[in-house]
Amino acid sequence: WRSESKLDRMALCGEPIVCKAMVAFGVNDLREEDIIVAPPRAGEVRVKVICNALCHTDIYTLSGEDPEGLFPSILGHEAGAIVESVGEGVVSVQPGDHVVPGYTPQCKGSDCIFCISPKTNLCPKIRGTQGKGVMPDGTSRFTLKNDGSTIYHFMGCSTFAEYTVLAEISVAKVNPAAELEKACLFGCGVSTGLGAVWNTAKVEPMSSVAVFGLGAVGFAVIQAAKAVGASPIYGIDVNPGKFELAKQLGCDVCVNPLDYADEPMQQVLVRLSPTKFGFDYTFDCTGNVNVMRSALEAAHRGWGQCCIIGVAAAGKEIATRPFQFITGRRCFGTAFGGWKTRDAIPMLTEKMLKGDLVVDHYVTHRFDGVGGTTKAIEALHSGNCLRAVVKY
Repeated sequence: WRSESKLDRMALCGEPIVCKAMVAFGVNDLREEDIIVAPPRAGEVRVKVICNALCHTDIYTLSGEDPEGLFPSILGHEAGAIVESVGEGVVSVQPGDHVVPGYTPQCKGSDCIFCISPKTNLCPKIRGTQGKGVMPDGTSRFTLKNDGSTIYHFMGCSTFAEYTVLAEISVAKVNPAAELEKACLFGCGVSTGLGAVWNTAKVEPMSSVAVFGLGAVGFAVIQAAKAVGASPIYGIDVNPGKFELAKQLGCDVCVNPLDYADEPMQQVLVRLSPTKFGFDYTFDCTGNVNVMRSALEAAHRGWGQCCIIGVAAAGKEIATRPFQFITGRRCFGTAFGGWKTRDAIPMLTEKMLKGDLVVDHYVTHRFDGVGGTTKAIEALHSGNCLRAVVKY
């Protein structure tokens, strides 16, 4: 990509683009490569990725634990981008628009029982092909420059590349006044945590809340719970370095399970809870099935609700005694916080611009260039990183 001029961009619309990308060739085998990005076909959008925030889901797939993980592929799904060109029939965005990709699409079709239902955001329109690493027509838009071999897509996004192609129904148009470095956070983790509280669990004021896992998602849960007036809010993590920010965001008490090594965490939390019968709402943000059990069993006797947010490794199952449910506890999960992507991401971006929703604290590390993704991964593994944003 030799130039940023408007005339050059217009000249290349509809033509293949050669650019840099981080290609996952296998488990923990990530390499910077030159790739060819084909032009968008009908119902598709090609975008120039401006920045990408690294999410644990990317690392989860790179590690080989994702049952849907495919190689070679271009990972990445939490990004800010600018539309470069659009395919036939695309009407919701045009070249130059600022957008945030969404791994949970929203087709808005009148025949889609999921999109017209207020109960869910799980639009299945392109789920079948997205899970197979291809575009809705069953083909890929990525090839390696050196040998022409096909590269798979990832979560319908593939933003570890300077350019990518997405389905129109996976693209949320946002206010260009918003910094994409911040708006990109609404593509996954932060939105998920906020929505788990506001949409899925619908936490009420003065409810007691326990949050397991103080990463970006867990902090967003705390932030959302505080915003609705929940109290007290407990944060649980084995890294005490997370506690200061947790308290700044609204956490009243932080608990380190390592301080109670001989006692199950659910028993500790029930004992520490205001009523001694557990918490009104508990949230798992870890993806660890043992922690999920703790979250469920720490929920309040008679009415406690447990929301599972973290994604477990392939083949993992949750174990508990049925009596936990008979005595009134409920357990449910959330995907992207229940938000309908193309409606919600612009709305959350506007709340950020108005100062009603602060997200600056999530960006703890910054790197430049596609190759900076490697350093971002190292930062994410360090234990003191919430979001590492890589600018291309």
